[in-house]
Amino acid sequence: MEYLWIGLLLLCLLQLGVIVYLVFREKNICRKIHRILSAILEEEEIPQSDLEEGPLSALSARANQLQETLMLEVHQAKEEKEQVKQLISNMSHQLKTPLANVMMYQEMLKDQQLTREQRDNFLQRMSRQSEKIDWILNSLFKMVRLEQNAIEFQVQPLPVKETILDAVGSVYEKAKEKQIAIELKGADSLKLLHNRRWTREVFENLLENAVKYTQPGGSITIEITPLELYTEIAFYDTGAGIVPAEYQAIFRRFYRGKNAKLAEGSGIGLYLTRLILEKENGYITVSPGRGSGSCFKVLLQNAPCREMGGCACD
Repeated sequence: MEYLWIGLLLLCLLQLGVIVYLVFREKNICRKIHRILSAILEEEEIPQSDLEEGPLSALSARANQLQETLMLEVHQAKEEKEQVKQLISNMSHQLKTPLANVMMYQEMLKDQQLTREQRDNFLQRMSRQSEKIDWILNSLFKMVRLEQNAIEFQVQPLPVKETILDAVGSVYEKAKEKQIAIELKGADSLKLLHNRRWTREVFENLLENAVKYTQPGGSITIEITPLELYTEIAFYDTGAGIVPAEYQAIFRRFYRGKNAKLAEGSGIGLYLTRLILEKENGYITVSPGRGSGSCFKVLLQNAPCREMGGCACD
């Protein structure tokens, strides 16, 4: 009987020991989990040295992944916030001058002593400033949509000459006023993979700049040269040219080169051009012109040879 009581006592002590161990183990696990969560919240390194292999170690590894993901998202959110801040600042800077001009002309038009000729002149100037504001806002809207991948590009094999001629038509009157000749050289039936609407905007931006910075009586030459995988469309002008040190910088958002300071502009066109071509898997480069001016080269993908019409590999 005495042995029975001793056995029961030992059994009770064993159960008590197991309970104490489980309680202690649970508290230890909770304490380690608490440290892991605290490290995540405070962006500190998650402790690994005292974690044995098993579920807790696996939990720590997953917590590390979670921490890295959260830190990446926080970093991206900070970058996006800074980009929005910079964008608003740049928009304010770009719109400040034309808006001030519109308000100034509006005040001038209130003068009852203005002649009909003076009134018409101020109205024309106001109209040009309003068009500039509209262009800046539209360009900014396109730029933001392209940066956020909110636009899906549909490219297809299309005759590139028609796209170029559409762009030439948009600057023809300005070129004519400055007596600038525009010449197109290249294959008439050549088809390239591109989106006509957006690629036309690329060509328009390049031609607008060429006309703007070329002196009266100058020339612009567009040359189409088929290559193995791409076709090169080169825009040569006889304008002021670009400093070689700025060749990469001119494609940045809102950047304006040294030779462009005296001319009207926003620093959006070339940046928008680069964004569009990236969406089409195309490229753009800049180099010195022939003797004077600049040469912008656009490379677009050749259409597959099975497509109907002029193929780059024909």
